[in-house]
Amino acid sequence: MRARGSAFIGNHPGTFRFFIILMMVQWCVLSAPLSAQDRVTPPENAMCLGCHNMAGFGMPGPDGEKRGLHVTADKFNASVHGVQKCVSCHEDIVGVPHEKGVEHKVGCVQCHRDLWDEARLAGEEAQEAKLGEVVLQIESYMNSVHARPSMADQSRTNATCYDCHDAHYVKPINGDELDRPLRQATPEVCGNCHSEIAAAYQASVHGMEHAEGNVAAATCIDCHTPHNIDSPELDTNKLVITENCGNCHEAAADSYMHTYHGKVNRLGYAYTAKCFDCHGSHDIKRVEDPVSRVHMDNRLQTCQTCHETATAGYATFQPHGTSDNFTDYPQMWMATKGMIGLLIGTFAFFWMHSALWFYRERQDRKQGKNRPFVDMAELPEEFQTKTHFRRFPRWWRIAHLVGALSIMTLVLTGVGVLYSDASWAPGLMKLLGGPQVSAWIHRVAAIGFMGVFFIHLVYFAIKIGANIRSFEWFGPNSLIPSLQDFKDAIEMFKWFFGVGPRPYFDRWTYWEKFDYWAPFWGMTIIGVSGMMMWLPDLTASYLPGWVFNVAAIVHGEEAFLAAVFLFTVHFFNNHFRPDNFPQSTTMFTGRMSLDEYRHEHRRDYERLLASGELGKYLVNAPTPPQSRAASLLGATLITVGLILLTLVITGFLGL
Repeated sequence: MRARGSAFIGNHPGTFRFFIILMMVQWCVLSAPLSAQDRVTPPENAMCLGCHNMAGFGMPGPDGEKRGLHVTADKFNASVHGVQKCVSCHEDIVGVPHEKGVEHKVGCVQCHRDLWDEARLAGEEAQEAKLGEVVLQIESYMNSVHARPSMADQSRTNATCYDCHDAHYVKPINGDELDRPLRQATPEVCGNCHSEIAAAYQASVHGMEHAEGNVAAATCIDCHTPHNIDSPELDTNKLVITENCGNCHEAAADSYMHTYHGKVNRLGYAYTAKCFDCHGSHDIKRVEDPVSRVHMDNRLQTCQTCHETATAGYATFQPHGTSDNFTDYPQMWMATKGMIGLLIGTFAFFWMHSALWFYRERQDRKQGKNRPFVDMAELPEEFQTKTHFRRFPRWWRIAHLVGALSIMTLVLTGVGVLYSDASWAPGLMKLLGGPQVSAWIHRVAAIGFMGVFFIHLVYFAIKIGANIRSFEWFGPNSLIPSLQDFKDAIEMFKWFFGVGPRPYFDRWTYWEKFDYWAPFWGMTIIGVSGMMMWLPDLTASYLPGWVFNVAAIVHGEEAFLAAVFLFTVHFFNNHFRPDNFPQSTTMFTGRMSLDEYRHEHRRDYERLLASGELGKYLVNAPTPPQSRAASLLGATLITVGLILLTLVITGFLGL
């Protein structure tokens, strides 16, 4: 055949030349640029796939290296883009073969935005809801680190849509989120750029679970979110990542949020320890794994990354301890139950006491049972111009004012952290300058309150010590509770229920003595627990870490008790009951009318009158400016107290 073919060409040279010319013309026609008319009708998908569907199909890129351009027709046709024309995305392709020198660009963002705008103009938002979701994701992507110019090549973004989504095989958004193939392929996709991180992830507990087929195991997008990814060094992203951990580890996240670390995190500040600060990020191991950062052998070293001088006690702190699990956290369980019992017992008695007192005083006023009138004419002549009783000397009033301001400051700076989940907490904390500034204000106020407390103790020690032999420990001038106080309380309840007259009281009533001694308990609980948390290194040098868990519980619960008691029971006893409403200024002027003193402390009044000592306590009425100043100061403190009470109650109720 070869001989016969050669003989034929040799015997017919004209025919051979015609064949060569015909081939050259055909090649020129096929390879010539398309005319303007030809460009009106771009190639159909079948023509495109005629080449691109061939296995191993590729062409040299701008760098001379071969680029894979294979597209599997069946997979493409089954994708969300299968109904689209190839040239809808590859708009620069106008014919086959493609023009040389044309840079084939694809704009995913603008295409989807344009389609969504068309759908909205046509009123088809409901039918195109999935397209709307894609556009929302695009907006998130445009604000992400992936959408920013690459530092290496600023003509490109760090990553664009088709770097993560294979544009030819995008699957519809349907079915269980965990079962979506793209989600399960995320570690491999992200690893194309972040190879070292991907290797660390594959060796982590999450990566190993994922490799074993656990579809619930966390992948990159579970922690970093799919589209609005940004630098993990930013505070906002640290907070987001921490929140995302709680999407899977709900119980651990809830217990973490009850710690100081978690409360500050919830307020929107990222400087305290978060999940990945302790457990690691991409290389997380199980707690029992010897290389885990939170394994008992490594925990102290992990704590020291933030607390450089941390001691052994830190390692036994329970960051995920709960007060409802006696088996694992008995100290926290007992502390919580004890404080709950104290709260219920205290408020049950004193709120009932206040309610009954309000009812009885109101009934007496309705029945015309006014307080007894002191006839000044019955007093010695030299006392008749002095109509008031000196109840509190100057230093007592100053101590009360400093103590009140300190307590209110403590409540203001502490309530935002204690109830960090309240709607108003972030705004309050921002107003105070942030948790760190607020903490220092809190400590200064604590020093002020403790200063008043200890100076008071020194004062009484000196005063009682100078009269140790003559001092009556259970006498009328003593604040120590006595049997008479118990009898007075019984008589008071008889009067509440209308089965006895209103009792007479001495210089100090039983409820005033309670107000006096309550700070001793409160100072012990709040002060000691606060100092433990203020000086954690010293505390952990001598005590196990679980004391921090207990300290946080009792500090917060006792602070709640003190605040609510002061701004309800104490305010009622001294300002809001019918006989004193709207306020008593005695603590600010140091004086109360003689008529009022006889009504409130009749036994002491009659004893002083009988002994001739009453004159030592009689003073002139406050001047009008003094009365106005005292009323303004009292009204201001009462208003602030009620605002703080509102914050405490709404925070407690989670509002």
